[in-house]
This record gives sequence, C-alpha cells and structure tokens, in this order.
Amino acid sequence: MTRAKATIAVVDDDAGMLESLEDLLESSGYETIAFSSARALLAAGLRPFDLVIADIGMPAMDGFELRDIALEERPDLPIFLVTGRHELAERGRSRGIDLVFRKPFDAPTLLAAIGHALRSTDRGDDHAAE
Repeated sequence: MTRAKATIAVVDDDAGMLESLEDLLESSGYETIAFSSARALLAAGLRPFDLVIADIGMPAMDGFELRDIALEERPDLPIFLVTGRHELAERGRSRGIDLVFRKPFDAPTLLAAIGHALRSTDRGDDHAAE
C-alpha cells in the first residue's frame, strides 16, 4: 500500500528553523512532523517516517548521536543533517556523512536531495503496508 505523501521528521531546537522547514516541505507536498529535540523524536518512534532532517547542534543529544541511534533501528532511513557551523559540517563529512547541509541552505538543492533519497529508498513504503 502506498501513502499519498512521504512523511518527514524535522528536528531542531530553533523554533524559527522548524517552522521554516515545515513550511518548505509542506508546500512541496510532504507531510512533516516537527520535534524540538532528538529525544522527542526517539520517544515518538522512527517507524512512521520516510526521512529525517535534524540539526547537528542541539543540547542533550546532537544530530550525530541521533543519526547513529536511528540508523541502528532503521538502517534504511535517510537522515539529513543541517548546521550553521562550518566545522560541524566538515566533521560530518570527515565521518563519511554525505547528507550534511549548511544553513542557510539552498531550498531547491535540499528538495532535490530529499526527492532523490526517497526514490532511492522506495519512500520507505515497506512499512506503510503494516
């Protein structure tokens, strides 16, 4: 069974960034659910999501830690990391993480990457039929 829209979790401790990303994604046809912390996303569960976009620099649990935990549970889950700090973007790339976007990011580039990731993983619809 295929859902009409892919569902994207957006995780950022900056309310303004959360709202901006939600607006961008929803205007592009995606369903979004926002979380103000990595722990809040993990408490809600990863199962319903087709993709995660998370800020790297968050208190308590940063985006790198969230990514590592999420990939243990859902190795197929595309996870994009965003940051406003150059050194964190470089740290991600040095760890072999391709999907790191620096703020302010180019919206068309981000949307194209999301579309590609969702097509590559068949939108994660294997769990939508359950």
